[in-house]
Amino acid sequence: MARAYSHDLRVRVLDAVGAGLSRRAAALRYRVGIATVIRWAAHATTTGETRAQRQGRPPGSKLDVHEAFLLALTEEKDDITLAEMQERLRTERSVSVGLGTLWRFFARRAVTWKKSQRTQPSRIAPTWPKRARHGLPRSPTLILSA
Repeated sequence: MARAYSHDLRVRVLDAVGAGLSRRAAALRYRVGIATVIRWAAHATTTGETRAQRQGRPPGSKLDVHEAFLLALTEEKDDITLAEMQERLRTERSVSVGLGTLWRFFARRAVTWKKSQRTQPSRIAPTWPKRARHGLPRSPTLILSA
């Protein structure tokens, strides 16, 4: 996204327009787009403000107002998935959000949880590094003698 023009340039252009110069002539003199000068002048006459408005999306998330609800969901069921939270938000609060939005919401609050291991660890897994360390083959080999 492009940066806003400097406030000094805006004031000079608006002063020229206020002194009687047409908006198109002011745009040509200061090498600014005609539509830009028209918008600046209209904004200055309606609000009296010469500063540029803040660019970009406003800070925060649309989930900030639902923070207590989301944190209660994690307390209620500790292994709840983001997809389940997304569905609960849609049905109970009529809020439609993506999984990435939920992910960023919890990341900003440093809320993390680990997945629980569903199966017992394999009994063979710890032996593999030992075999490799002692120079033994990882799998049985078949030696045919002639």
